[in-house]
Amino acid sequence: MQKRITDVQSILDSFRRIVRVLRESSRAAEQRVGLSGAQLFVLQTLARSPSLSLNELAERTRTHQSTVSVVVSKMVDRGLVERTASPDDARRLVLSLTKEGRELLRRAPDAAQEKLIFGIEKLPARERTRLSTLLNHLSETMEVADQDPGMMFDDDTPRRPKTGRG
Repeated sequence: MQKRITDVQSILDSFRRIVRVLRESSRAAEQRVGLSGAQLFVLQTLARSPSLSLNELAERTRTHQSTVSVVVSKMVDRGLVERTASPDDARRLVLSLTKEGRELLRRAPDAAQEKLIFGIEKLPARERTRLSTLLNHLSETMEVADQDPGMMFDDDTPRRPKTGRG
């Protein structure tokens, strides 16, 4: 007789699968190219859309601007990303990959965050809204809703109080 799987177990199994794939992706990035999963995700986002402002990058990575700023600063320090004045507006800084950043990215594995975003975006709008509502409620029930979400698998990023988007 097959053991009955409860809703709770089924939900936990889904979380476990998603977290495992994200964790394994982050480990692979660290081992192959010395980047955190968050740094790899940012590099891949910049590779697809060069010359983004920090706010545009935050929007594309679905992350708060101050959080992605910390990740970008680390990559600027490593020489993988550069900040330059926009050709259209010298007051606006744009981010782009350096030659070293592009070379590193060629050797890097894919960031699992892309799969997660793709999967979420593929859900019908009504299901996405319901999933968002349920996960927000779960966060509140767990008493973690006020914590800064940060970027996935960039554990050394300092945390700030949660404010709006994150």
